[in-house]
Amino acid sequence: MHYPYQITSLEQYKQQYQQSIENPAAFWNDVAQHFTWKKPWNQTLEWEFTSPKVQWFQGAQVNITENCLDRHLPQNAHTPALIWEPNDPTEHQRVFTYQDLYDKVCQFAHVLTNNGVQKGDRVCIYMGMIPELAIAVLACARIGAIHSVIFGGFSAQSIADRLYDAQAEFIVTCDGAYRGAKDIPLKAVIDDALVGNNTVKRVIVCTRTRTPVSMLKGRDVWWEDEVKKVESQQQKHFPAVAMEAEDPLFILYTSGSTGKPKGVVHACGGYMVYTTYTFVNVFQYQPGDVHFCTADIGWITGHSYILYGPLCAGATTVLFEGVPTWPDAGRFWDIVDKYKVNILYTAPTAIRSLMGFGIGPLQGKSLSSLKTLGTVGEPINEEAWHWYHTHVGKGKCPVVDTWWQTETGGVLVSNLAGITPQKPSWATLPLPGVAVQLVNDKGEEVTEANEEGVRSGNLCITAPWPSILRTTYADHERCRTNYFATYPGKYFTGDGALQDADGNIRITGRVDDVLNVSGHRIGTAEVENAINMHAGVVESAVVGYPHDVKGQGIYAFVIYQGNHSNDEALIRKDILQTVTRVIGAIAKPDKIQFVTGLPKTRSGKIMRRILRKIAEGEWQHIGDTSTLLDPAVVNEIINNRL
Repeated sequence: MHYPYQITSLEQYKQQYQQSIENPAAFWNDVAQHFTWKKPWNQTLEWEFTSPKVQWFQGAQVNITENCLDRHLPQNAHTPALIWEPNDPTEHQRVFTYQDLYDKVCQFAHVLTNNGVQKGDRVCIYMGMIPELAIAVLACARIGAIHSVIFGGFSAQSIADRLYDAQAEFIVTCDGAYRGAKDIPLKAVIDDALVGNNTVKRVIVCTRTRTPVSMLKGRDVWWEDEVKKVESQQQKHFPAVAMEAEDPLFILYTSGSTGKPKGVVHACGGYMVYTTYTFVNVFQYQPGDVHFCTADIGWITGHSYILYGPLCAGATTVLFEGVPTWPDAGRFWDIVDKYKVNILYTAPTAIRSLMGFGIGPLQGKSLSSLKTLGTVGEPINEEAWHWYHTHVGKGKCPVVDTWWQTETGGVLVSNLAGITPQKPSWATLPLPGVAVQLVNDKGEEVTEANEEGVRSGNLCITAPWPSILRTTYADHERCRTNYFATYPGKYFTGDGALQDADGNIRITGRVDDVLNVSGHRIGTAEVENAINMHAGVVESAVVGYPHDVKGQGIYAFVIYQGNHSNDEALIRKDILQTVTRVIGAIAKPDKIQFVTGLPKTRSGKIMRRILRKIAEGEWQHIGDTSTLLDPAVVNEIINNRL
């Protein structure tokens, strides 16, 4: 497969970028011609950011799975589409050609419709990283149902909240999942999440771990039994349902600065075009390359760069069930050699964690197939960048440092592998179609630079790209206030950034009350809500602090008045258990400091800025505290900091 929209030189990048900013509609109109549409569009783009309203490829009809599967069958039916590497390296891998994957997706599309799922219904998917997860996602898209994948580490309460918000009537899950040395009882968590739920009609359960599970008559069915019914009825091909380009493809929940997770909605047409375009260009994918993205499909990275982007491009994509350090810290390198991986896309947290094991696990590994390395989820520090480039890429592989978000659908800022210059720990240049601007707190463009020619400000984008979020599910006002109201007329990313004289961008981190822990966004309000549910907790405040492996750690300041125990270590464990039950282990604080009070203004607002300085060890730079309700609290917190 040849990609007519692939950028092959720096000159071409500059030219395409210029075109895309001057006339985005004409630029994306040309790119979109290289996809299969059921009906062409009559208008490429209509937008305004006040309400906000964005529409790409209006009037067009499309089904993303025809682009992921059907269109590759004439020439590439026998090309591997999906290679599955199980958690246990001694278990046999599974390889699905495009024909195999097409057959399985059609089969499961029949299973879904046989169980009452229709176009527009929301299907919650809570599974381990097995091929059936990919099949379930694609089958939903094929029949026009809206999938909402929930990461396998979230708690029953988190799932219940998401099911309620999406008003989901169907769930696809597994009996359990393997993750390193752990077995995770997924079906049992779903059962807990469904206590008191009146909307879910059907739960389809796939067998993986053979964990004993409770199956409720009339609600729960086995995946394997449902597939047998389809086979016995000889239901094979499933025609892809025609979707409007602006119909929702999926909902993905993400943390915000308030306690309630928000359902980011992506649309069928624009998301398809942009993820494929960025996949081919950022990684410089060539037909025949093997692409290994180590993310979980429960996050946006897995949606865009394990499934939709690679499959639309006719690529071979690796799906890995396990973790990088099990059964030893050489697991990624074994997978690279086993499948002759050409592109490795992982998180800085994973790289820093593997750095901790030294270069021993890399010895005896060839890694000679690697052509491109990528990082995602958070800014990568220089030390980790050089380790990755030197020891994994042997100094010959470009490193693409990709910056993007759940809301953006695809990569917005990154060097293109081997085409545009790389700069350690800088995401570098925006992709075609991405109009970036740094603004100050008043929303004015920052024009002043320091002696090195570097400007600093809040990162905004001034025009839509095809995979921008369309809304937050069932709450459009929340979408407006979160992303478009801070700086009217602009999409505000929530990140601070630097920009050098060459236009390169370096992300400096969140400027709102959202943490970036191991590349995953967690709202401080969400963690505080969970801590405050503990019976002895009066109040809490949560901030981020620099963490050697995770990038950011979670530091909690807690006012505790329970009287059942004076054992601080035990109380800490109890609070951590509460957070795990309410959100999931992913949100557990790294440090919990007990305090008698929190720094507040006279109007009662917690001054998290002061707590952040204390957590970071920068309390000399707190500034004037005389306006606080009780300035003495600050000294007490500093003296007892962990």
